[in-house]
Amino acid sequence: MSKNKKSELLLPVGNMNMCLAAIHNGADAIYVGMPHFNARGRTTDFSVSELKEMIELCHLYGVRVNLAFNVVIFQDELPEVIKLLKEVLPLRPDALIVQDVGLAKLVRDMAPDQVIHGSTQMTVTNHEAMSLLDDLKIKRFVLGREVSLPEMRAIKEKTDKELEVFVHGALCVAYSGQCFTSESIGGRSANRGQCAQSCRLEYEMIVDGKKYELGDYKYLVSPKDLCGIAEIPELVSIGIESFKVEGRLKTPEYVASAAHNYREAIDLVEAYGKQLSKKEIETKKTEMSLTYSRGFFSGWLHGVNHQDLVDGTYGAHRGLAIGKVKKIDPKSVTVDISYPHLKNGDGVLLAGSLRGKKTEVGGKLYGVKKLKENLFELSFDKSFDFKKVALDFIVYFNSDAVVEKKLTMSYTDKNLKKRIPIHLSVDAEIGKPLKVEASDGERSVTVFSEGALEEASSKPVGRADLEAELGALGNSCFILDGLTLSKDKDFFIHQKELKQIRRQFTELLMQKRIERAPLEMREVDLHSSKKSEKKTPKLNVLLREISQVHDLLVFYEKVIDSLGVVYLDYEFGKGYAESVALLKAKGIKVGIATTRILKPNEYYNFKIIERANPDVILCRNLGAVYYFQDKNFVLKGDFSLNVTNSVTAEYFLGKKLSSVCASYDLNSQQLFDMVKNTDGIEVTTHQYMPSFHMEHCVFAAFLSDGKSFRDCGKPCEEHRLELKDQFGNHHQIKADQECRNTMFNAVPQSAAKLIPELLEKGVSEFRFEALYERGEELSKKILGYANLLTNQNVELTKEIIGHIGVLEKYGLSDGSHREAEYKDRKKG
Repeated sequence: MSKNKKSELLLPVGNMNMCLAAIHNGADAIYVGMPHFNARGRTTDFSVSELKEMIELCHLYGVRVNLAFNVVIFQDELPEVIKLLKEVLPLRPDALIVQDVGLAKLVRDMAPDQVIHGSTQMTVTNHEAMSLLDDLKIKRFVLGREVSLPEMRAIKEKTDKELEVFVHGALCVAYSGQCFTSESIGGRSANRGQCAQSCRLEYEMIVDGKKYELGDYKYLVSPKDLCGIAEIPELVSIGIESFKVEGRLKTPEYVASAAHNYREAIDLVEAYGKQLSKKEIETKKTEMSLTYSRGFFSGWLHGVNHQDLVDGTYGAHRGLAIGKVKKIDPKSVTVDISYPHLKNGDGVLLAGSLRGKKTEVGGKLYGVKKLKENLFELSFDKSFDFKKVALDFIVYFNSDAVVEKKLTMSYTDKNLKKRIPIHLSVDAEIGKPLKVEASDGERSVTVFSEGALEEASSKPVGRADLEAELGALGNSCFILDGLTLSKDKDFFIHQKELKQIRRQFTELLMQKRIERAPLEMREVDLHSSKKSEKKTPKLNVLLREISQVHDLLVFYEKVIDSLGVVYLDYEFGKGYAESVALLKAKGIKVGIATTRILKPNEYYNFKIIERANPDVILCRNLGAVYYFQDKNFVLKGDFSLNVTNSVTAEYFLGKKLSSVCASYDLNSQQLFDMVKNTDGIEVTTHQYMPSFHMEHCVFAAFLSDGKSFRDCGKPCEEHRLELKDQFGNHHQIKADQECRNTMFNAVPQSAAKLIPELLEKGVSEFRFEALYERGEELSKKILGYANLLTNQNVELTKEIIGHIGVLEKYGLSDGSHREAEYKDRKKG
């Protein structure tokens, strides 16, 4: 970043009051959801006309508007998307934030000059991903929240793309764009803004088949909220272009608080080269925690810290933890707290374990009495139930009426709203109209009085008179920042004419600030690239340990005619070379899956894959596609590339991928629609859906005292771990080579019923994914699905599905390929 370039402060907007709060508290830019398509399903769904009003308001105040179109697009929606883009792009949003690569391609084809930002939903954590998408001319990428400060610096050194980083707000435990928990549980796709927040639920931990007692720790995958205000100086030094605050579902007061606190921190660094003191940081954290906080932490900015990322005892807003309960009386509690400023009317929450049950009780303070240093007696109104409080309950400070009023006034009181300074140049020449030029520093307008000026006979109009009348801008967005007067003689002009001039230059300058040059728009043609020829269907099999390879080799001859590629996806990346040799010796094509995530300098896994020399590499991230693009391997794209339409599929197939696996966000009809319009689609027909994929390691967090792989003792290599949900389902947790965890849904999912129609539509690659299956169980499943590809008999299909289902602990589910219509709560 150049020395003169300022870091952008980007605030979330879910309604008009949040927009006002952002504007008037220092935001450089806002981001708001695309009408009908945005990744926060519970926010206000603006109409195009309402969006126009918001964009113009922001542009008036010099605030940029980034439009979040960060969802995957289904095949049948493509015409609707094109129609919507034709309505919205002429409004001139400053950028479109896009997840779907196919959508980015459509936008680039329709509007070559429209600025595109790559959403965090693209799961970009390396410069290779940016290089792969270079032809889409994406100006900025929103990095995954899991990228640390050193990793940001490494990425910045290798790209000229702008980088946007989350600095505040809720943390998803799963990598954005890689969470399928909501989808696998109930068809509510996180990639469509319908997140069910499964990470915020309670889970029991099952270790080696037995419940692991964790006491009050139930929220095992619910991270604390991110607060990176202390890291602003380093983020500036790295050259991060945009600092992003999460929270389109929060309140205007949340936006106001985050905006003005981060504004002060950024300006202090950029204007004076200074940073906030520790005391100032804590003061700002206290205020921001009152609007929303699950407890603040620096997230992954300083790398992984499995002990501190997740508190484990709660998953919702509590505010600021300030102390503990030390004594309980019939009408008061005595608390030992670190915050000495509590007052009547403040809100507190007392939380802990009472008789083995998690308990919370809160209310407004009725009395605050200081007993001695840090020891206070708190009393509440009659509704407060003291029987729900126990000794050592944590005390949380969670509302302050004075602070809330101040934040509300920041965007409602006209005297506190943002004002744009303007300079007036007045030229007064007798016999000519008064000339007034108004300038905001970048734009200027000129207006004239209706009549010619007359020489003053008694009371001439002076500079002070002009400043008083022309500078009476209280009802506008402007404030007078200076006036220069040029005149040949004393003159007179009626006050009424000066008011008219003021109205004119105000309206003209407002309009000029709103205006944008027209955007070049082109027509696009959605044509099907589907070819008519059909290929012999093959069953690709994914195995997760070398013992499963040995099991397969016992019966492989029975399925050899139907067997495609055997993918290897080993938990710790060990045994690849041996497995490849075993399979190749039997004439079986073998592939190896990359990790889901690639970060700077994480090439160890790739080197192992190269040395093992498989026939195929299953690419699970954009960086992997770029890395292996020019090497001598057949490349296939996995489900994690989120291919949901033919435009996206064709884009990736054009990047030297021989096939792409259909996204797990698709239901049966959406899948049929896509494969009808393009070739090269692989369909997973049986799997335990990989629901969460996370930087957080549950093994290290709760089976060790270690903060990272360096000191955790690697419990993942010794134990089998499951998370038991509220329905009694046991979800398997596995670690990968980079110590990231994947939670696999307890219920196996099958698309077996869809195979006949998929075959009819020309699909030739199907996949079976094993988890822990061994021996006869593994052989029966693989043989069953192989038979489905060669026998299109309905009764046989039912028999095979029933037989496979008996082998499953929880039975089979149609899962993401359910026949029911996709449930988008915005549309029904």
